[in-house]
Parts: sequence; C-alpha cells; structure tokens
Amino acid sequence: MTKQELIDQIDKKYDDLGENSLNYLAGLLQAKPINYWDYIEVDTLLSLQKPRTDFKDEKIFIMYHQVTELVLGMMKHELDQLVYEELSDKTWVDKINRLNRYTSMLITSFDVMKYGMNYNDYNTFRATLTPASGFQSVQFRHIETMCTPLENLVNTMGKKRLPENPTTQDYFEHVYWKDAGYNRETEEKTLTLRQFEEKYQDELIELANDVKGKTLAEKVAKMSNPSDELIEKFKAFDRLYNIDWPIVHLETAQHYLDQKGESKEATGGSEWKKYLHPKYQQRRFFPEIWSAEEINNWG
Repeated sequence: MTKQELIDQIDKKYDDLGENSLNYLAGLLQAKPINYWDYIEVDTLLSLQKPRTDFKDEKIFIMYHQVTELVLGMMKHELDQLVYEELSDKTWVDKINRLNRYTSMLITSFDVMKYGMNYNDYNTFRATLTPASGFQSVQFRHIETMCTPLENLVNTMGKKRLPENPTTQDYFEHVYWKDAGYNRETEEKTLTLRQFEEKYQDELIELANDVKGKTLAEKVAKMSNPSDELIEKFKAFDRLYNIDWPIVHLETAQHYLDQKGESKEATGGSEWKKYLHPKYQQRRFFPEIWSAEEINNWG
C-alpha cells in the first residue's frame, strides 16, 4: 500500500463518520509512541498484590488467583461472542478450541498452587483469609450460566426440592454450589455464601434471564447437523471444565488440607471434598451429548 493510498483510506474512514481526518492526524502528531509497560499496565498489575501477613508465599497465592481470574475473563470474552452473536461453523470450532486451551491452562497451572507454596506457611496465613474463598469467584458462575440452562446446574438432590414450574430464582436457591455454604437441615448459611449472594445474586439472576434460550447448550441443541468434530470439542470442554479441573482442584486442596489426615476446614467453611468432587457436583454443560453410562460414571 502506498502512502497516498493509506491517506485516502484514512480520509474515507473519517468522512464516513462525518469527521475531519486532519483533526485526528494532528492529534496523532502530538501522541507519544506507545510502549509495552504502559499498554499492558505492568506497574499497575504488580501493585495489585496486598498480602495480609508477612509470609512470603502469600504473594504467590494472590498472584495465582489473579492470573486465574484473567483466564476466566478470557473465557467469558469468548462466551460473550458465542452466546450473543451468530457465528459460522468454523468460528464455533475455533472458539471452543480457545475455551479448551484456556481450561487446560487452568488445570496445569494448579501445580503453582500445589507445589509453589510452603506447606506450613500456607496453613498459617490462610487463616487470615477467612471467610474469603474461591467459591466467591463470580466469573466462574458467569461461565456456568452462559454455558448451560440452570436446570443442568442443579444436582439430583436439588431437583427433588424444586417446585413444579421453577423460576430462575427457584433454580438459584437450589443450584449445586449453594450446598457448599447452606445447611439444608438448619437453614443456616455461611458468611461466605451470604456475602456472595448479597453482592452477586441479583446480577446472576439477570444474566440467567438474559441468556435463556441462548446458552451454549441450547445453541448446540438447535444446530441441525453439527459436525462430529464440533461435538467432540464440546465433549472435551465439558470434561476439562467439569471433571478434570475440579479433580485437580480437589487434589490440591487435599495436599494442604488433608495431607496428614487432619481434614482441615476450607476458609469458606465448605465441605470441600463434596463441593469439589464432580460426582457430587453433577455439573454437565451438555448432558444430551453424553451416553447414560458416561453420565453414571461422571468424574
């Protein structure tokens, strides 16, 4: 492309907007060249770790979870497009491949948690984090809600408690993850769960209503003839996100909370073994694409 062709394209771009391209070129003349550290906000990122103790590895713990939230943000970025836009089959495959890569990153990164901190230090400083818990990650709930109808996020016991024609609110009262912080016998909720509900429940209900009929699972069900390749991609995503990742999380929790048979309590007070294990969660995004045997052996 010649210099004149480029100038002509710039003129056309701003003419189409009803703007004078000279004003924008004059601004470009005064702009400073961009650099990596400002564009990525490196200094800001490295200022966001605020340990509550003097244990060195607490900073690793914070940074690891911040990286996790960034990866979840990347996944939500892809889901926003898959849910709200009409895409070609090729784009679907590309987007699901991305989701699978991001989930694989989350799985392999757990080695940082499992082997990247001193056992005794972690079990001392983690007490200062109570009642905060990874359970309170709302992006995790966003992803679930965008991937599948709420009925697929209610386990067998929860489905028995649902009214005949459940509302979105009803589903959220019995969603699988509330079992981690709600004693159904005493009707008591942990502070961890109460904090989360107060901050995010209305937002999650609004999201669920907004994506109703457009979740990934519902879009797959409406596909007239999805390719075998695409179905396998969906299966891989379901398995990675809802079996492999929780299992690695469980194994890491066991390393710190149950390594010596001590069965320590999670910072959020949850029954973490039941909360994390896929056979208790029974979370599947695309149950229709799995066989009865595969579902019975889930996790």
